[in-house]
Amino acid sequence: MTDKLGFTPQILETLGELEPEFVHKYNMCNHRLLKDGALSAKTKILIALAVVASKQCEACVISQMKSALKNGATKEEIMEVMDVIFITSGAPAVAACRDALKQLK
Repeated sequence: MTDKLGFTPQILETLGELEPEFVHKYNMCNHRLLKDGALSAKTKILIALAVVASKQCEACVISQMKSALKNGATKEEIMEVMDVIFITSGAPAVAACRDALKQLK
């Protein structure tokens, strides 16, 4: 996770202290997300960005935005994802992206 984001989210640190096996399982799933397959890793991360925005999880959006940028997503690609988020989930989901979008400046 640290490689993906440049930091480890505090919730994963806490879960790792409480139940290391949970973090191991999480990392296995996360590794699959970051691996090219029928869809590129970048595409899967952009999809994940849209999903967490639709759930209005601001911290999750920030994490996925960092991952998207680290995996080569362009400003133009991210802005197209913002269109999808707005069309499918509305203004509240876009608002959840407020702080994450600052990373594009």
